[in-house]
Amino acid sequence: MANKYRDVYCGEVTKEYVGKEIKLSGWIENVRNLGSLVFITLRDEKGVVQLISNDVEKYSSLNRESTATVTGVVELRSDDMINKNMKTGEIEVHIKTLEVLGDVFKTLPFEVKNSKSSSEETRLKYRYLDLRNKEVHDNILFRTKVIDHIREIMKGMDFTEIQTPILTASSPEGARDFIVPSRKFKGRFYALPQAPQIFKQLLMCSGFNKYFQIAPCFRDEDARSDRLYGDFYQLDMEMSFATQEDVFEVGQKVYYEIFKKFGTKEVSKIPFRRIPYKESMERYGSDKPDLRIKFEIENITELLSNNESPVFKDKEIKCFKIDKCDKSNSWYKKLDEEYKNLGVSALGFVKLNEEKELVGSFAKLLSDEEKEQLIEKFNIKENNVLFIICGTKGEKFSKICGNLRLKIANELDLVDKSKYEFCIIVDFPMYEWNEEENKYDFTHNPFSMPNGGMEALKNQKPDEILACQYDFVCNGLEMASGGERNYNPILLKKAFSIAGYDESVVESKFPSLYQAFQYGAPPHAGMAPGIDRILMTLKDEENIREMVAFPLAANGSDALMGCPNEVFEHQLRETHIKIRD
Repeated sequence: MANKYRDVYCGEVTKEYVGKEIKLSGWIENVRNLGSLVFITLRDEKGVVQLISNDVEKYSSLNRESTATVTGVVELRSDDMINKNMKTGEIEVHIKTLEVLGDVFKTLPFEVKNSKSSSEETRLKYRYLDLRNKEVHDNILFRTKVIDHIREIMKGMDFTEIQTPILTASSPEGARDFIVPSRKFKGRFYALPQAPQIFKQLLMCSGFNKYFQIAPCFRDEDARSDRLYGDFYQLDMEMSFATQEDVFEVGQKVYYEIFKKFGTKEVSKIPFRRIPYKESMERYGSDKPDLRIKFEIENITELLSNNESPVFKDKEIKCFKIDKCDKSNSWYKKLDEEYKNLGVSALGFVKLNEEKELVGSFAKLLSDEEKEQLIEKFNIKENNVLFIICGTKGEKFSKICGNLRLKIANELDLVDKSKYEFCIIVDFPMYEWNEEENKYDFTHNPFSMPNGGMEALKNQKPDEILACQYDFVCNGLEMASGGERNYNPILLKKAFSIAGYDESVVESKFPSLYQAFQYGAPPHAGMAPGIDRILMTLKDEENIREMVAFPLAANGSDALMGCPNEVFEHQLRETHIKIRD
């Protein structure tokens, strides 16, 4: 490790070096002038060490965040000066020479150690400074460690790492493509891959048994706290002669080992719980349920079917019970108003008082018999609260109920944050109705095999067809999607035709895949865990951009690199592009 600039890293200077002269290099983190002595904190990637000198005049004017190389003698601190919060807190280095290598010529935009308190815009503009912050820096080092371990796991299961192209063809995969103009082929374009989907399926057709890749993916879709704009990375994997059960075995092993090794919480035991999509929507109001919340949504429409109140009549009625809620009536009223704006027709509650009577905003609407039925069905005890939600039957109403479940759980601190709760959502619908375009769309991956094959495609209503598709979910976040692939060219054309694509689209948009399926394609299946979401979850970060070295801002801009930016006219001409007003 020793070279021109260092003999040892700052954070690795121990008592073993006492009495020795060493050379260190790093960033000057802090300078303290105590009159007769000057103390300097020197930082590198491995940690910090304290430097000391009585040459106050020479060293007290050093600029923080300058880089410097130092030679000095290591000495023990006195007992009363030991810093137990520092790895190197038992020693200090008495300076013999200090040379500034890279000085600071401008005022720092923020204190490096407090950079996370600055606006995201400022942090990203000066990301190279932000990344010096130990917490931010460690996130990136952590990322590297996790990815290294993922590679070990995959290779241990006999997967082969193969890189697939970045420049490819545009295809209708759900999100918007980033397109790249061609200089050599006028009026034609490449696209950045939304995922290596087609290539990994082609690899299966090429005779490779198990493929994986830490793959960059590019999608022009709006950012969220859990979704990056532009590019992200996933653990892309595919297996030939395999079913979803084989993929589940691999996926569970990957997630369990990663979260067991790098996480700080209890991890769901293998096998992970499997929940059909329909059941998940009914019980949790979401296809990515947070199982750390123990109460579930129940449908009580039938129980109140004879109630003539206009609040309940001709409505779907759902509810959930929580043990206790000490909120004021104004809180309940505000909640009612908020969810009416979201599409709920009525939101109320009942609870059991000390006299064992049901009281609350909906209590007067219920008959004595209905009250008794609710108490018995939900085992309502004193202080328990039963929230009741009324609305129009359908997936939209289910999602609103799911949203309310999350809101109540978070506001009342009913989320068990000591666990990583995994589940696998299965039996997704193959298609969903698009109201705007008045046609059916693929719900997920268009290359998934329909349950029941051609018979299902021919004889079932599109919205009744289930697909061999699945999502891995953890703590309310979608962590991975996958499926058994439709490798039959006839089935593939039929599946696309239901989604409104002419049969020729399969041949024209996916020519390589369609042709490959003509020459003995194996059954194959796979999935793609999101690397960035794994890291975000492990680190309990609320914003996924914290886990990426150089992320784009939420609006897609890059203040650091100044992009997107204009290009020269000759670049436009070379690629046959004219900017329209």
